[in-house]
Parts: sequence; structure tokens; C-alpha cells
Amino acid sequence: MINNLGRINELAKKQREEGLTSAERIEQQVLRKDYLREIRGQVRETFSKMTVLDSLGNDVTPDKLRREKEIDSREV
Repeated sequence: MINNLGRINELAKKQREEGLTSAERIEQQVLRKDYLREIRGQVRETFSKMTVLDSLGNDVTPDKLRREKEIDSREV
């Protein structure tokens, strides 16, 4: 779960209503980078577990995804 989403939303609301201090702008940038890193990690994990099948049940997983799966399985 994304822990800092509440703080990100608070800063966004404050930015719209009254503006942010320089320290708050820096905090917002850091929190947004962390948020994006976490989302990208979740998406990558989801895709690394996926297998693509055609209507006949044949594995047609793209080669790039297969290579990523192999790399991920070696890292574990």
C-alpha cells in the first residue's frame, strides 16, 4: 500500500489553495518520485507474473516479457 498518498494529497490541496513553501515543494517532489517508483514496481511485478495465451491456449508471451521473467527469477 502506498503510505504517503495522504501527504501527497494534502500538499496538492495546499498548493491549489494558498501555495507551498520551498521546503514543501521539495517534500512534494520527493514524495511524488517515491510514489511513482512504487507504482512502477507494482506494475513491473504484475507483468513479470503474466503469461499471454492465444485463443487455442498456446503460450504467445512476447519475448521481451519472457526475458524479464528470467531476469526476475534469477534475482530471487
